Amino acid sequence: MDFSIIFALLPALFWGSVGIVATKMGGSAAQQTLGMSAGALLFGLLLMFGFVLPSGFYFGPEIWIVGMLSGLVWALGTAFQLMLYKQLGVSLGLALSTAGQIVMNALLAATILGEWSTIAMWLVGSGSIVLVVIGAIFVSKPDQKNAASVKVSSKSILYLALSTVGFMIYFVLPNFLAKIGYVPAEVKQAGNGLNYMTAIVGPQAFGQFIGSILIVLFVFHEGKTMVEKSTWKNMGTGIVWALGNIFMFISAANPAVGQTIATTLSQLNVVVGTLGGIYLLNEKKSSMQMKAIIIGTVLILIGAMLIGNIHSFA
Repeated sequence: MDFSIIFALLPALFWGSVGIVATKMGGSAAQQTLGMSAGALLFGLLLMFGFVLPSGFYFGPEIWIVGMLSGLVWALGTAFQLMLYKQLGVSLGLALSTAGQIVMNALLAATILGEWSTIAMWLVGSGSIVLVVIGAIFVSKPDQKNAASVKVSSKSILYLALSTVGFMIYFVLPNFLAKIGYVPAEVKQAGNGLNYMTAIVGPQAFGQFIGSILIVLFVFHEGKTMVEKSTWKNMGTGIVWALGNIFMFISAANPAVGQTIATTLSQLNVVVGTLGGIYLLNEKKSSMQMKAIIIGTVLILIGAMLIGNIHSFA
């Protein structure tokens, strides 16, 4: 039996579960951020000493710089995404966060990375972005008959923007630094990219942990509550995220799956998170909102799948 597609679906399961697990573990957004990064650090150290170094992957200064920088901005994205969850709930927060990341990553791929090289790719890509935006509008539709219905406020838009920027840079940075030649091509391409991406996980985890401490101290000002029980419990949340991360790398490097399919399937996390928030966390939605959420989620997924397969239009 070929398990490659099953492996490629695991990132969606793990990443879609992060908000649900964090909510179940409890704690403030600061404690959740620090706990997640501590769990990611534990996983990163195990991977580094148990696999990367014994395998002889290149582990020079470029790997440390790329990993640390991407980890620092991940901490920013994660902190504000968790704050977004507390404002809007997981079902709405994750859907909007996913939509924002799809749009911004697509635009960066098209412009900075120069991956949209034909008119057909620009037409399909632009249409896909429109679908994702319309989907986000449907998902965020409040219940007009219920005054207590969660509404998207200016504060939640700020959290969404900051988390999207953090995740966008975290996602694009390793490929961008390789594209401009900072990371040698032979390092980037070794093992279909698996060697490079798994090598940066350890340094990335250090960046995540350092970034989280800085955010807790200087953004949240919660230094006195850093090491309470909720922080330790959320190490489990970090391990859940890290498992999704490593399965994403494995699937992208597998010639039977590839980067395009792996990235596309990972976007199914919006289904896991949205439905999980509603049915596992009991986030109340009216029948009208449920219909809008289903329509919006489908539109986001269609847009994500078109963007994920955009190279077929080259």
